[in-house]
Parts: sequence; C-alpha cells; structure tokens
Amino acid sequence: MDAVGAAAPHMDFSIWGLFWAADWIVKSVMLGLLGASIWCWAIIIDKTMHYRRAQAEMNRFERVFWSGQSLEELYQQQSEKTSGGLGSVFVAAMKEWKRSHEQNASSFVGMQQRLDKVLDVAIARESEQLEKNLGFLATVGSAGPFIGLFGTVWGIMNAFTAIAASSSTNLAVVAGPIAEALFATAIGLVAAIPAVIAYNKLSSDAGKMIGRLEGFADEFSTILSRQLEARSK
Repeated sequence: MDAVGAAAPHMDFSIWGLFWAADWIVKSVMLGLLGASIWCWAIIIDKTMHYRRAQAEMNRFERVFWSGQSLEELYQQQSEKTSGGLGSVFVAAMKEWKRSHEQNASSFVGMQQRLDKVLDVAIARESEQLEKNLGFLATVGSAGPFIGLFGTVWGIMNAFTAIAASSSTNLAVVAGPIAEALFATAIGLVAAIPAVIAYNKLSSDAGKMIGRLEGFADEFSTILSRQLEARSK
C-alpha cells in the first residue's frame, strides 16, 4: 500500500503525460479524434472564406445584371472568366439560349424545357460545390463523442485490470487509466462540438445561397421566356 502511495506522486497527469501513458488503442482514438478535429477546422476556415467570396460575387453579379446592361454583353464578360455562383448559372443558360437560336429551334416549349433543365443542372453543380465536405463535419459531430466514449470504456477496462493485478483498491492504482479514459472523452467532445456548431451554421449559409441561385434561375428563366414569346410572334 505504501509503495503504491509513494508511486502516485511521480505520475505525470499533464496532457502529454496522459497521452504517452495511455494504452495504444486509447492513443489511436486520441490521434484519430485530433486528426479529425484539425481537418474539421480546416474545412470550417475554408468554407467560411469560400462563402464570403461567393456572397460578394453574387452581390456584384446581381448589381451588374439588374443595371440594365444587355444580356449579350454580360454573357461575353462572364464567359471570359471562370465565374461561379450566379455567373455560372447565367452563362450555362445563355449558352443553351444561343445554341437553340443558332440551330433555329422552332418549338417554344422545347426550348423552355431545355433552358429549365440547363438551369437545374447548373444549380445542382453549384450546390454540390457549396455543400462539399459539410458531410464530414456532420459525421465528426455525431460520431466524435461515441469514438471518445470507446476510448473511455477501454481506459476504464484498463483501470479495472490494474486493480485486479495489484489486488488493491487504492485510487492511486486507477487514477492514471481513468484520467486517460476521461481525456479521450474530452478530445471527442473538443472535436464534435465545433463540428456540430459549424455544420449547422455553414449548412444554413449554403442553403441561403442555394436559395438565391434558385431564385435567380426562376427570374432569368422568366426573362428568357418573355423573349422567346416575343420572337415566336
């Protein structure tokens, strides 16, 4: 008993000490969660910057689009640069519009249906880019605590094994394994909580931008539909 009590003060309960003293399975859990947390923060930073740029680009495009500039001039400007968001949707629709007129398409309904399909495909492509990697945040947010809990359970198993091996119920015997186990849970929460918060925020922002894309597509489709009707008369 005295030997156990004398050994206890020499145990390192710092973060590094808990990590190095942990079982290799618990270490694997900790490293996996730490890597997932780092990747989550990389996604969060990248998406935040991406969404800000996308919002600014949408605002600039809408100002130009509704300024009265001709569609042909705007198409030439947008097609010369690799634009995304509203500009990409606009260019895709204008390409189909010009292709239909070059082929002297006579069916108003057929042209309208093709334009609608092109707009849907363009929106789906932009939506995929906006929502890319958000699923990883959702996965870490939901699975992170359970992965950390696995490390906790394994660490507690080691604590009971230490009790059986030492034939002692002294807290010093199990303090280390229990601390390691709880540390694994803490890392799981550190990875999961920001991931959940970021996923909710970023998915909401992505949904708003997708809504803007769909709204613009409906308005632009209406404008082209009016021109088609005027030309068919």
